[in-house]
Amino acid sequence: MRVLLVVTGLQLGGAERQVVDLADRLAARGHAVAIAYLTGDAAVRPGAAVELYPLGFSKTPLGVLRGCWRLRRLIRAWRPDVVHSHMVHANLVARVVRLTVTMRRLICTAHSPAEGGRAVMLAYRVTDRLADLSTHVSRDAVQAFERAGAVPRGRMLPVLNGIDVRVFSAAPDLREQARRRVGPPLGARLLLSVGRLAEEKNHAGLLRAFARLAPQYPDVRLWVVGDGPLRDALLRQRAALGLNDRVAFLGVRQDVPDLMRAADVFVLPSRFEGFGLVVAEAMACGTPVVATDAGGVAEVLEGAGILVPVGDDAALARGLVEAFAMDPGRRAAMTAAARRRAEHDLDIERVVAVWLKLYQGETTC
Repeated sequence: MRVLLVVTGLQLGGAERQVVDLADRLAARGHAVAIAYLTGDAAVRPGAAVELYPLGFSKTPLGVLRGCWRLRRLIRAWRPDVVHSHMVHANLVARVVRLTVTMRRLICTAHSPAEGGRAVMLAYRVTDRLADLSTHVSRDAVQAFERAGAVPRGRMLPVLNGIDVRVFSAAPDLREQARRRVGPPLGARLLLSVGRLAEEKNHAGLLRAFARLAPQYPDVRLWVVGDGPLRDALLRQRAALGLNDRVAFLGVRQDVPDLMRAADVFVLPSRFEGFGLVVAEAMACGTPVVATDAGGVAEVLEGAGILVPVGDDAALARGLVEAFAMDPGRRAAMTAAARRRAEHDLDIERVVAVWLKLYQGETTC
């Protein structure tokens, strides 16, 4: 099968990593796979078996037309059996381009419950019939699109994201090795957060919540992995809260599995999430999770973690205290349930099998 994945960009992010992982797994199964990306450079790249095609879109009308023309030309030359687009701009572009070129099958996947305002939701609705199938990354996100009028009820399917449960392993010896490699300092306990430093991830709320528990737990350190537009503001907030010696911003890291295994608790403070890929990764690593009830996060956890309301600093602090105060028996039961959930439902190989069925025309998964 020939599969062309079309994505808005290949910057560092959960959706982009999911597209690259899907491409690599499809190629490993013997399928011909290519990724076309609308804008930017490829910060996240697939393996050598996957072809990459930058489309060079720009924000001018002429730049959009040229990008659409390049995608049309690629589809005509590459002749995919399936075009699978991801994220709002790629989804809408792929649908419009289908008016000008034959696509045997077009599947459009949204990755956020908040992909835009009314105009974007209207654009999704108007172009809905140009896609053979629309999907989202959780049932909650599908319902959000239906409520917004972006899709008719029943026209969009939930397909969960997947992770490599072999890379994000909970093996005890790997945890000990990770603690030796990445820290934290001897005698300290580690609270870890991974995500882009942007408004929707709510790291400001995490800092306020951590400031509440810091005096009670002087041995806990908070490490934040990721970068983004709010980095400088968060550094200033850290200083204002007197947390410079307790909170470290690590930037972009390539050793996230080790960091997750080394952590004592993982926290996701987001205001918006389509899925919460990092939550699944922490679950697979056997690390207790405290997360806000944002988007599809509750669906990912399925009770195998501590869920708190969105935007409630006090509730987030209480959830963190609960996690650090857990007795060993409860911690072991929670992390074992989380690992089973990851292995049974969130393994990338299972997700790839679902996509292959949908590519072949099945309408249930």
